[in-house]
Amino acid sequence: MTRLSLGTLAGTRARVPAYERAAVTPGIVHLGLGNFHRAHQAVFVDDCLCADPSWGIRGVSLRRPDMGRALTPQDGLYTLAVKDGDGTRARVVGSVLDVLVAPGARDAVLAALADPAIRIVSLTVTEKGYCHDPASGDLDPGNPGIRSDLADPSAPSTAPGLLAEALRMRRAAGVAPFTVLSCDNLPSNGRTLARIVAQYAELRDADLARFIAGDVAFPSTMVDRIVPATTEADRAVVAALIGREDAWPVLTEPFSQWVIEDRFPTGRPDFAAAGAELVADVEPYERMKLRMLNGAHSTLAYFGQLLGHETVADAMGDPGLARLVARVMRQAAATLYLPGGDLARYAEALEARFRNPALKHRTGQIAMDGSQKIPQRFLDTIRHARAAGLAWDAPALGVAAWIACLRRGPVEDPMAERFAALAGAHPDPVAFARAVLDQRDVFGDLAEAEWFGGAVTDAVATIAGAGAGRVLAA
Repeated sequence: MTRLSLGTLAGTRARVPAYERAAVTPGIVHLGLGNFHRAHQAVFVDDCLCADPSWGIRGVSLRRPDMGRALTPQDGLYTLAVKDGDGTRARVVGSVLDVLVAPGARDAVLAALADPAIRIVSLTVTEKGYCHDPASGDLDPGNPGIRSDLADPSAPSTAPGLLAEALRMRRAAGVAPFTVLSCDNLPSNGRTLARIVAQYAELRDADLARFIAGDVAFPSTMVDRIVPATTEADRAVVAALIGREDAWPVLTEPFSQWVIEDRFPTGRPDFAAAGAELVADVEPYERMKLRMLNGAHSTLAYFGQLLGHETVADAMGDPGLARLVARVMRQAAATLYLPGGDLARYAEALEARFRNPALKHRTGQIAMDGSQKIPQRFLDTIRHARAAGLAWDAPALGVAAWIACLRRGPVEDPMAERFAALAGAHPDPVAFARAVLDQRDVFGDLAEAEWFGGAVTDAVATIAGAGAGRVLAA
């Protein structure tokens, strides 16, 4: 079958870009070019290019060359397949102009970031890509990547190192700084990233740190769209649908939300025309998403893994787990205030999205990197609920299920080796749970809270003795 590319775009059975692709020039560099970005921000940008073609995206893969190998022969084009119970609808997205792979093309990446035409640098590098302590939100100076970057700041490999060096280069050349747009699930992601980059810069050059803190905009955002990993079966479905071979299509759900703090000193695409919400304060939306959607998602993932449910939709078919997920969302909603928002309706919409049978979102994918996700998805809800005298047992069960998954191992997590060592040293499930709860870089002040630790260790003991299903039945 013919490979998707600019030369083969005509005649494809998918919806194709309505603008002249040759007229599009780069205005954005995106760090962490993966499925989520290509199903979310890149689609919003694609919808803006008819009105202003100066906002094309140069994608950067920070770790692996796979994406570059897939998209470069396709001229950056890829298929977005939107799936629900009514079928699958496909469109070709053209906003990604090329792909740079940072480990092998660091100079090219820095040159792209320093280009005066680039006015926005966006990121989806996942929590661990920020090289920070999730409990405090501060830079982790002991992170191996950060130590390497500080040893040779002109050859950075981490996101904080790349941003700081590129901003230094632009300042030295008299070029205005770009706006840094975090699109990851972090609390106050813009302010968090601003603090991390400034702290990194302070370790190499205090003057650069002052410049970044005073002159660079880091607007916060809230992003939401469920995007599973692409499988070989997905590639075959897309090929049959569009009549072209696509090395890396993206499959997703119809729902997509982007809330953005409107602070872009050097300009931005007309995101509002593409359906984004431009607001003065993102935090209420961000807390809603982290505590309700992400907390429920992680609950499904950890219990789903324990009970053998491969996908989110499968897990939602378990009545006990569906009841727990609804309880997680209700208890999270009780800690939130969204001006003009309907949190009960939001919870109903989330349950419907989780039940989408066409979206094969694997619980194993969501369960990755739990040590980075637990603080925002569960612990913030628990702290606020406890302080207000509200119920918090449901998110605590999510924490317990995560610890049970760690004990079963192996897991994909930045702290995987530490957890494996704890499991070896503490074969008893309660002792292991207490050892995990003692990790202050995950649990912060809750590491010493007996009311919290007791509830979690009791649930871990029940899971180990009677099974996860018994916890759900209770």
